Amino acid sequence: MCICLAGLAGVTQSSPSSPVSASPSETSTQSAPVDPGAIKAKELIGKMVQTLGGDAYLHYADIQQEGRTNSFYHGQPTGGTAPFWRFYKFPDKERVEITKQRDWIIIHNGDRGTETTFHGTKPEDDDVHRDFLLRDQYSMEKVLRTWLDAPGTTYFYDGAGFTDNHEVENVTIANAKNQQVTFSIDSSKYLPIRKSFTVRDPTYKEKDTYSDIYSEYRPVQGIQTPHVVTRVKNGDMVSQRFLSKVIYNQGLADNLFVPPTAIEAKKK
Repeated sequence: MCICLAGLAGVTQSSPSSPVSASPSETSTQSAPVDPGAIKAKELIGKMVQTLGGDAYLHYADIQQEGRTNSFYHGQPTGGTAPFWRFYKFPDKERVEITKQRDWIIIHNGDRGTETTFHGTKPEDDDVHRDFLLRDQYSMEKVLRTWLDAPGTTYFYDGAGFTDNHEVENVTIANAKNQQVTFSIDSSKYLPIRKSFTVRDPTYKEKDTYSDIYSEYRPVQGIQTPHVVTRVKNGDMVSQRFLSKVIYNQGLADNLFVPPTAIEAKKK
């Protein structure tokens, strides 16, 4: 599914005229008609949030994940599978440790991204860092926490369909900045199956569509948690994570998100 982020707002001006007071009946008549599709879309998002865990989902402070990750090139597995540990603290701190020795460390803290190996610590590559910032900005957690009640948010019902072996209802949410995210929601369980957004590449000026596919949901501390997350870009698989352990609200310390020295990384 591809949802363009371009705004469709137009502005018209009329010649100045004296203000005219409208009677209550006239005001009611002039009100914008209620869109039943928007109502249905908002109801579906509400059911999805409640199914995910409601307040427990919307307000957890941090998360730790353990599992293994696979990488892909042009949609084909590269053969690389590695254990990983991920720590995330809202709103903008992430640490990922990869390999059995946990000596490949990637940290995002605010708008800064670093990569640490036995060679030392260096800034994250620009393209990789941009992809992280985009996926973080459009993450399901941030969209559902910050967009839903924000002024200017609108809802669109895109109809029923069949996505990733599920019958789904498709809903697009647009915020006041004309950023859009589309959710494909399971028609019977109301869990999100796929989330997609589209942006324009700043270098090549082409549209890129990013998708996350969620499966193998299990309840963890009152939150329905997908234990398999597949990431797709422009129809090609990019990575896949299989979670074996998830813990919420551990009270992760801020110093966990400070890049280690090469010596510290090697000791791991």
